[in-house]
Amino acid sequence: MHETKPITELTTVEICAGAGGQSLGLHLAGFRHTLAVEIDAIAAETLKRNLSRLATAGGHPAPDIAIGDVADESVWNPCDYPGVSLLAGGVPCPPFSIAGKQLGSSDERDLFAWAVEAAGRMKPDAVLLENVRGLSMPRFAGYRQAVLDRFAELGYRADWRLLEARDYGVPQLRPRFILVALRDEFAPYFAWPEPIPSTQTVGGALYDLMAENGWPGAEAWAMRANRVAPTVVGGSKKHGGPDLGPTRAKREWRLLGVDGLGIADAAPGPDVPADFIPKLTNEMVARIQGWWGPEYEWDFAERKGRKTSTYRQIGNAFPPPVARAVGVAIASALRKEVSATGNHGVASHDEVYRALREHGGFVSLAGLRRVLRGTLADREIERRVEFIRRDFDVEVRLRGGAPTYKLGEWRAFRGQEDHSRHEVFAIDRLRSKIS
Repeated sequence: MHETKPITELTTVEICAGAGGQSLGLHLAGFRHTLAVEIDAIAAETLKRNLSRLATAGGHPAPDIAIGDVADESVWNPCDYPGVSLLAGGVPCPPFSIAGKQLGSSDERDLFAWAVEAAGRMKPDAVLLENVRGLSMPRFAGYRQAVLDRFAELGYRADWRLLEARDYGVPQLRPRFILVALRDEFAPYFAWPEPIPSTQTVGGALYDLMAENGWPGAEAWAMRANRVAPTVVGGSKKHGGPDLGPTRAKREWRLLGVDGLGIADAAPGPDVPADFIPKLTNEMVARIQGWWGPEYEWDFAERKGRKTSTYRQIGNAFPPPVARAVGVAIASALRKEVSATGNHGVASHDEVYRALREHGGFVSLAGLRRVLRGTLADREIERRVEFIRRDFDVEVRLRGGAPTYKLGEWRAFRGQEDHSRHEVFAIDRLRSKIS
């Protein structure tokens, strides 16, 4: 029988860890890292500096930091870390991003399904994976259902929740789609974190930093920046230097009195006109991401003279206060601190996918309608099938002039030796573009 770990031994392995926004939040929630895996060497150096410091302060050995493709077993092997309390990570976002092509399983950067299989090999008590809001869209309903069903086969109850960073003290919108899976033993004890009552504004968060060099316009600027920021966009190595997002986001920043076309080296000085429109520094962007106050101090590694690498680390991070809130909720469930009344993991995300999967053979539109008991119109069923076909092999045959459908393999990378993802990573010049 699976035993609950002692309260003092909440351990975590974190994959696609970036510069450690989730790492810090989980540490503050009571988890101790045993391993963090990250493909970017600069971000990995940031992890090493800070996680080593936190471990030393807590009287623990420094965690291992593995640098490279998380799915490469020469970098790390999930089987070497059995039974940790939590497998966590922020798997790549571009396959699901609204700003991208939403290729899902067809994008070589998609690691969600692989992470589920890694959990099956490690058998942690809980899994936490975060991604962009795009994964919550109808386009990916079948994909989500496949993830939930696979977790159920592995003995977990899983579900997603769209959380807004502004609801947890972070002065920006930054919606994130969070998956939490727990072993059946712990799932009834889990409840999603409630929003905190106060909302921080950009002006309130950044006034002291904007005023530190004596700029006479700082106070008026802070009064103008009286709401939360749009979502900070960290970008990827496929794109250029740091700025605060696409055209629409830059317009929103402008309304807050911020020039979004780049990052400044320092706050404006005493000779700068009061009506100047300033750019943010990396330190200011870190505040917008939730690195705020003594508990959230973080030392970012950087290439000499390069703001871009630091900005990218900050901009792509999972805000630490949000990670902390979710981490506290998971820790509470693993400790069974509340009554076992929760129904986590009972929701369904795509009835059409489930009907195709459970039927196993060819089924017509009329057959699907009968299985679904008329809850969906034919047009909606057809739309769902077309979405499913983007991520799964679906064989179509005509029967009596009408199409019938049979669900085949999930095209997502789950560790298959013959998957096309390996070809991409074998080309050195493309390796730096996987982000």
